[in-house]
Amino acid sequence: MSREPNAQLIAVMSEAKISNKGLAKRMTDEADRRGIELGTTHVSVQRWRNGSSIRPQTAAVMADVLSAKLGRRVTPGDLGFFGDTKATAPQPIGYPNTVPAVLSMLDDLAQERADAPASDQLIIAENDLSSAVLSWMIARPDGIQADRPAHQRVGMRDVRAIRDAASMFMRLDFKYGGGHGHKALRHYFRHEVLPLLDASYSQKVGTALFGAAAEVSQLLAWTAYDTGNHRLAHRYLTSTLRLSQVIDDRMFGARILGNLSHQANYLGNHAQAIQLSRAAVEGAKGRATPRAMALNSAMEARALSNAGDGIAASRAMREAERHFEHADAGEDPAWLGYFDEAELMGELCHCFRDLKMRREAVDQAQRAVDSTDPKYARTLGFCRMVLAQSQLLNGELEAAVTTASLAVDAGDSLQSTRFQRYVTDFQTEVSAHAANPTVAAFNEKVHDALARLDEDDD
Repeated sequence: MSREPNAQLIAVMSEAKISNKGLAKRMTDEADRRGIELGTTHVSVQRWRNGSSIRPQTAAVMADVLSAKLGRRVTPGDLGFFGDTKATAPQPIGYPNTVPAVLSMLDDLAQERADAPASDQLIIAENDLSSAVLSWMIARPDGIQADRPAHQRVGMRDVRAIRDAASMFMRLDFKYGGGHGHKALRHYFRHEVLPLLDASYSQKVGTALFGAAAEVSQLLAWTAYDTGNHRLAHRYLTSTLRLSQVIDDRMFGARILGNLSHQANYLGNHAQAIQLSRAAVEGAKGRATPRAMALNSAMEARALSNAGDGIAASRAMREAERHFEHADAGEDPAWLGYFDEAELMGELCHCFRDLKMRREAVDQAQRAVDSTDPKYARTLGFCRMVLAQSQLLNGELEAAVTTASLAVDAGDSLQSTRFQRYVTDFQTEVSAHAANPTVAAFNEKVHDALARLDEDDD
């Protein structure tokens, strides 16, 4: 059976100016560094160019090697692999038209496990995304059906219980990441929270109830995201966006658009990330506190920085800082309480790193590390890894590896698929110094830490 040549792989290799032998050697070296055996040769590369299939682990190593060579993120999907799988097919958003539809969708999502294999491939059709954003921007709120006949009456005590539960699960998420508590949270959401939305309540209680349910739904999205299940995370986020529309909570809806931007940015979908973050900024104007607007502008800055638009990113960073100067001028909702000055610095240090503003990146990342409360273990881990990457940009190899080692030593953050990618990206960046004893010791530390993590899962 004849195969079509893999035009995407051929094109990326041509862009990287790398030969079959050159790619095979880099892949073998990278695999050796990670302690795995691929057996890749120039003949293997030619077969892949001719259209042969490839193992996921091998494709991941190839993508990382070519990412390092090109200086930008490359995924297996960019190389033409796994094109016949659902992972690379455009995912429908399915933005619900009615309240019963969104509640039914959330009930379905709450029955899905988040511990699916990680994939950095999620393709959302531009028209589908634009339609969902436009629907949220222009739609009228559905409103609460207050005091309707039902077997159960909900009060503010029930709402407080939901918010307390959300707060507890959020603390676990900040500390451990990796979808910790997702199973218990989705069970709680499906059996304890969603049924209350169909009960009887006053206008005041109903509005607070839908807001609390949206907060739990958002947390389910984040835990799925941190596990690496991007399809499930995206569906939770778009459903939560629709839930915010019921009670016309523009501030929280904008937060969800910011989350969607964050995910698109992480996956390398820069145009979508910019579109979503700008929709958050525009959609929340006049309806959000200064702290919330600072967060929205920070998401726009991150999207623009990752896209390499330094001028626009600098403007968005200034806007975020300007909003934050007035952060205490408005009464913030409880869900925004985590966004303090350290969090803002953490977002902005990513921007300086992505824009390769070396000195600013080091300074801002160091301030973020020094200011982050240790209870936010995963956030602190991210900031330390950004500091390490920034120090590396600045030519400070020893300092960079020492900082990255501190992040890995924390241990708990390694449960996060996102944090693991920060670490593997750093390993790729220092691979040119693999013979350096400090780098070799760091790679061994990562290997041992991941092995311990695997043992804990047994």
